[in-house]
Amino acid sequence: MRLNRGGDTLREPDRTVYFATSNRGKFTEAALLAAKFGVQLKHLNVEKLEIQADKLTEIASFAAAHMASSKGRSVVAEDAGFFVDALNGFPGPYSAYVLQKIGWAGVLKVMQGVADRKASFQAAVAYCQPGKHPKCFTGIVKGTVSQRAKGRFGFGFDPIFVPFAGNGRTFAEMAADEKNSFSHRAKAFTKFCRWFKSTR
Repeated sequence: MRLNRGGDTLREPDRTVYFATSNRGKFTEAALLAAKFGVQLKHLNVEKLEIQADKLTEIASFAAAHMASSKGRSVVAEDAGFFVDALNGFPGPYSAYVLQKIGWAGVLKVMQGVADRKASFQAAVAYCQPGKHPKCFTGIVKGTVSQRAKGRFGFGFDPIFVPFAGNGRTFAEMAADEKNSFSHRAKAFTKFCRWFKSTR
């Protein structure tokens, strides 16, 4: 991959992509998975520009295109959301804001006495080269909202999400390798990595 900046050429490995995120946990999970496909992710530690939208794909695609243009690099951007059925999918694409304002404890409080605890984590991973249109990949994992927070790993809403494939444990009770075997982020990044590798 060659990137031109004012007449200079920046040479990088053909399978190097920059992941634009200020969340170190997200980067660590994604980098571990990408390495299995021979794709090298580098951490672009910046706050991605987010638009207000109801679809994760729109948010991730806009962020990837903006970062690719402003940084002059091939970039991936990810947006994820925690969707609770009984709350009509809320907080969904507004998960980061809700986490900042009331945290997972606030969501548990809202869910007190609610019988339907079905929920899902969803992720959208968008890849974009400078001057090109972004390409987006999605992943989803279904489960339930726990009655109380459990676990010391992960981040975000991980302590209160029990995936159906997790043997009754929350994401926060799983090490990164185990979570990466079936998480929403893993599914989206796996689709991206397979596609990216096939184009090289």
